[in-house]
Amino acid sequence: MKKSVESLKEVDLRGKRVLVRVNMNVPMDRNGKITDDTRIRAALPTIKCLIEHRARVILVARLGYPVVNALPEGEVVLLENLRLYKEELFSDDDFASKLASLVDMYVNEAFGTAHGLYASTEGTPFVAIVGGSKLSTKIGLIKSLMDKKVDTLLLGGGIIFTFLKTKGHCVASSLLERNELDVAKSIMAYAGEKNVRLLFPGDVMMADKHGANAMTKIVQTTRIPNDDWMGLDIGPDAIKLLSETLDGAKTIFWNGPTGVYEFDKFAAGTKAIAEKLAELSGKGVTT
Repeated sequence: MKKSVESLKEVDLRGKRVLVRVNMNVPMDRNGKITDDTRIRAALPTIKCLIEHRARVILVARLGYPVVNALPEGEVVLLENLRLYKEELFSDDDFASKLASLVDMYVNEAFGTAHGLYASTEGTPFVAIVGGSKLSTKIGLIKSLMDKKVDTLLLGGGIIFTFLKTKGHCVASSLLERNELDVAKSIMAYAGEKNVRLLFPGDVMMADKHGANAMTKIVQTTRIPNDDWMGLDIGPDAIKLLSETLDGAKTIFWNGPTGVYEFDKFAAGTKAIAEKLAELSGKGVTT
């Protein structure tokens, strides 16, 4: 579970090696003299707190060169400039593991770079699930998740049919926002620019009407017949893919159901996500 430094006591920290990601990329003049030390001073309360609790503090930043020695309790060492390593810039998992192997704990004090896709700020796969009925209400959220460097974005619910229509597939009488077709197209292009894996359900549960006693059938999303039926939930293949994708995640964000969960017939996808996230939360995944 994530905690703040202030919530930790000496019993938690004494003797522990703590990796602290700091933002020391400060402006300097031609002689190497720091002209603005605001970022350094901003990190001092965190560093002092750890020192006072007798932690072994290991700072990593993007400034300076190597200085690594045996570190007594209550002392600080600054590692080399992480910018020198291409593995840092490309969020290499092995490099993140090497950093983690040095220490017992991790603290992120580098607010200015916390959003970045770097090995020292995020070394864990981030998966998001976005469902719901209308794409028009999810546009800002989807783009924000892509900007936050989500690795995989799984889509479900009524919003998928606007995307399917944009891709040239029939959606029958499923919910469709014709005014958002260009938006759906731009979102798919944006995912490509951001190198986000955008996944759509491979199958859906179609119904002859919106109701608890509706007749149902499972149909591939690329082969929806042109009739009066409507898609009201994701299908079993989509649920399986979703579960397998989530198994590889370390951080998961979920917003919106995958179907009309108010009716039991169309609640399978949404319940599957809830159960999977409960399972993964128990294994230490951040959900």
